[in-house]
Amino acid sequence: MLLNHIWGLYAHPKEEWHTIEKRHESLTYSLTHILVVALIPSICGYYAAAHIGWSIGANDTIKLTEQSAAYMAVGMYGALIAGVFALAYLIHWMAKTFDAKPDFVQSLELAAYTATPLLMVGVAALYPVLWFVACAGILATCYSVYLLYSGVPIMMNIPEEKGFIYSSSVVTCGLVLLVGIMASTVILWSLGFGPVFT
Repeated sequence: MLLNHIWGLYAHPKEEWHTIEKRHESLTYSLTHILVVALIPSICGYYAAAHIGWSIGANDTIKLTEQSAAYMAVGMYGALIAGVFALAYLIHWMAKTFDAKPDFVQSLELAAYTATPLLMVGVAALYPVLWFVACAGILATCYSVYLLYSGVPIMMNIPEEKGFIYSSSVVTCGLVLLVGIMASTVILWSLGFGPVFT
């Protein structure tokens, strides 16, 4: 089953990390997981922006044209996939520093399953009220960080003390990566690729 680890990551994360580590699925399996789960925020974001409208405060709702919302959704989908791959590369690149020897697929599995709550919370966009989406995003981020801290020692086969430092390094790099994606978005918007409001 394509998404068979998702329930385990929520119900019993440490046991599920052990299962993932023992199975070591193929690159195709991990890639398919990312491609499918990244559709959730993209589709929900498109529908909210084009058909429901975002409520940011007491003012009227803000909507995008369908074409603009579609461009934004495709851009978001590409950025999410690129972000997960960049995180996997960073995990793989830092491994030698912490005496871990994963192959790239293991690093991709760790990045993909750690990012899963952040991607799945995209369903919150179907209720496009800023405070609600922000709260849901914060909760998903906290759980993703927990998954990372619990998964690194298991997936990288290192002691928990090293796993804590490794995870902290990954979180730091992930934040830098997020800021980079946001800066790229601002640059693209300033070049004329910004949203078109109705």
